Amino acid sequence: MTPPAPSRRIAAANDPAAPPFGAFAPTRAQGAIISLAQRSKLKRGAFRPMLSRLVNLLRAGPVDVTYQGASFRFYHQTSATERGALFNPDYNLEELDFLRAHTPVGGVFVDVGANVGTYAMVLARRVGVSGTVIAVEPHPVTHARLAFNRTASGFTQVRLVAAAAGPADGELMIETDGDNLGASHIVSDKTAGHAIRVPSFRLERILGDAGVTHVDALKIDVEGFEDRVLTGFFRDAPQRLWPKAVVIEHLSRNQWQDDCIADMLARGYAEMGRNRSNTLLLRG
Repeated sequence: MTPPAPSRRIAAANDPAAPPFGAFAPTRAQGAIISLAQRSKLKRGAFRPMLSRLVNLLRAGPVDVTYQGASFRFYHQTSATERGALFNPDYNLEELDFLRAHTPVGGVFVDVGANVGTYAMVLARRVGVSGTVIAVEPHPVTHARLAFNRTASGFTQVRLVAAAAGPADGELMIETDGDNLGASHIVSDKTAGHAIRVPSFRLERILGDAGVTHVDALKIDVEGFEDRVLTGFFRDAPQRLWPKAVVIEHLSRNQWQDDCIADMLARGYAEMGRNRSNTLLLRG
């Protein structure tokens, strides 16, 4: 029998009726490359696209692996985030350690722009079955991958929100940059191009719909739309909903209309760390 074409295999793996986790376990050769990268300087960002192409040549399609104790089906060919977590065991480790330190067992973690769950699933393991993780991801393809990874990890404490967080309840347009599905971002109707329309809800509403009364930690990465999500939230939401710890991506802060980090500092947060991608904040 002729094996399915790579594109069909990738699509099939992303289908709700896809083969169970483990069906795309790395071959011996793929595993050797992944292991070499994880143990060497090859895990750095500049080498990951080349490694991804090599792994894909050995067998086209996703790979099923564990990352930080959770189970993932990584589509490394079309996502920088998935490449990072696949080849670098310390990917976002500073941020994850910060969030884990301030999220207790039984706590509440909110992931705005959850992507495929590399934060949400790791923090789900931290809070346990008595805790709650709210994972907000609007892109339908990415959301399907997030849902698969939740099922593969067996984390019933993760609640998925198939919508964007925004300044108002309604709809927004999102568009994807080239071959990096994880870089989907909000665009205006005037510049929509190949954008898709998705539902949008205020963060306060998302929390209310989930029935949570407090938030221990929050991570937000929405490609330059962070201020539109956070500024109104901190202005309108009761302080009991303000997260104690926050990780916010600042790579696209030049697209912010308001400096939401400065706003948080004025509201009593303190900057506890900063790296190339993210700022770590703690409420005093």
